[in-house]
Amino acid sequence: MASLTALKTRMTEIVAPAVTGAGYDLEDLAVTRVGRRLLVRITVDGDNGVNLDTVAELSRLISDGLDAHEAELGSEPYTLEVSSPGVDRQLTTARHWKRSVGRLVKTASAGTGRVMSVADEVVTLDVDGTEKQLTVAELGPGRIQVEFTRVNEAFPDEDDIDEDDDFDDEDDTEDVEEDQK
Repeated sequence: MASLTALKTRMTEIVAPAVTGAGYDLEDLAVTRVGRRLLVRITVDGDNGVNLDTVAELSRLISDGLDAHEAELGSEPYTLEVSSPGVDRQLTTARHWKRSVGRLVKTASAGTGRVMSVADEVVTLDVDGTEKQLTVAELGPGRIQVEFTRVNEAFPDEDDIDEDDDFDDEDDTEDVEEDQK
């Protein structure tokens, strides 16, 4: 039975190339013991986020990779959990900040502001109408703030935001007529 630290190191060596090869980033890999099983928690992210289909695809890819190395990892049963970071994760790298452009964030050093742009390691924030440029190191960790509405945000079409079949505007009258036939 290998130590959890050794297992984590070796699993990371196996999983990271598979995840990056699929076009995503391995954000975290944690191995803990839960009773007689191992719990392997893997967090992945991508430039356009990660949806449920992607998580399922990556789960199969990761599971196949770990199973292929069973001889060196040991045959101890494990539970694999693959997920995206979630909105509550800390923004700690330039990559995290780039993925948060347009979002409202809270930092200890600059307060709360909207991420306007990220170039190299420099983040531009709009804090109460004032533009601030700070390096990722100067900002320290940040957290996305959940917004239920954004003031002054224009919708593409106020009558039909998603352009799907619905009953809220004139262009959908033909959809209603077709549904009634």
